[in-house]
Amino acid sequence: MSNIYIAGIAMTVFGRHTERSLADLAGEALQGALKDAGCQASDIGVAYYAGMTNGPLQGQISIPGQVVFSKIGIQGIPIYNIENACASGSSAFNLAVQSLKAGTTDVALALGAEKMNIPDKLKAFAIFEGGWDVSTAEENYQTLVKMGEGIVPPEGSESTRPYSKFMAIYAAMCRYHMKTYGTTQRQIAAVCAKNHQHSVHNPFSQFRQPFSIDEVLAAPPITYPITLPMCAPLSDGSAAAILCTEEGLKRIGADKRRCIKVAASVIRSFTHRGLDEPHKHVGHLAANQAYEIAGLGPQDMHVAEVHDASAMGEIIQAENLGFVPFGGGGPAAERGEFTVGGRIPINPSGGLESKGHPLGATGIGQLYELVTQLRGEAGARQVEGARHAIQENGGGLQGIEEAAVAIHILSK
Repeated sequence: MSNIYIAGIAMTVFGRHTERSLADLAGEALQGALKDAGCQASDIGVAYYAGMTNGPLQGQISIPGQVVFSKIGIQGIPIYNIENACASGSSAFNLAVQSLKAGTTDVALALGAEKMNIPDKLKAFAIFEGGWDVSTAEENYQTLVKMGEGIVPPEGSESTRPYSKFMAIYAAMCRYHMKTYGTTQRQIAAVCAKNHQHSVHNPFSQFRQPFSIDEVLAAPPITYPITLPMCAPLSDGSAAAILCTEEGLKRIGADKRRCIKVAASVIRSFTHRGLDEPHKHVGHLAANQAYEIAGLGPQDMHVAEVHDASAMGEIIQAENLGFVPFGGGGPAAERGEFTVGGRIPINPSGGLESKGHPLGATGIGQLYELVTQLRGEAGARQVEGARHAIQENGGGLQGIEEAAVAIHILSK
């Protein structure tokens, strides 16, 4: 079976783009990816569009991909609309890989785009609360927040301003980890400070202000142990990837020296596991599956991008990816092991909490960072000698874990 390669990839700056349209952002990402691959839009045989907010925020309930692509020069070919919560972009990428493996085309496009910054911020927050079984929303909430029972939040550690229910759930996950493994708020803040410091060197990042651990701890609270810098913001932006088979690379005349191999592409969904079964976490199972496909292991990875909608996410996913034992993520973060220059750099882009989180574009944005790292083009945030990279991107909640998880392993 032909190998699959990323021939071109690009992203916009993630952030608040109130004066730009969704099509404008998508067009910038597409043109950047085409230029990077050295091909034309007419070379693309199939396109996958990832977006969650087109319907609820812009009113484009159906065919968002056909509408956006028609404005930026993609038409006539098969176009598929992909929604898999925050894993939508990675899911579009996975389906592009599958289409190439199936031989339906030799060049495929995966593109994600979102416009989340609207005047009604509460309406934007409500997007996240559709990411579980809405028919049992209160039951879901009560089940998940119970994970945090046994730790009493200090006085003054709760925001007086409204925030997404998902942040209360992230906080409960933090508290469960704290009481089970001894993880501390300072260790969670160490992840956050590290990512904000990484983001200083990323020109595509929404936030580029460095924070110390003490500054993270002193920041406005959301809900204990989470403070404001530990949370991903509402973001606008787009990212696009052009994937090819060996034959596709030859057809478009791509420079193979800059093409990055997709060594594994895995999507898995949740199972009804118990809290005391972290080894059955969907992210851990998906990572092990990807390692087996790639013929590599956690010890072979040089850099990772993981889903840190809150800073705690990085600790959990570092454990799921096998970089540390379960319960070892907090101490490793505090020791600096996940920093550029450390044992296994995680989120050199700044992660979702700094780079931004435009849902459908997020996963492809993570892959952009890893491709940049493997090409040796990341500048001051470059991980020296990076040859193998892994991405983890989760979406939604079912049971006590993500409803969907994507894992991709890329190799130079």
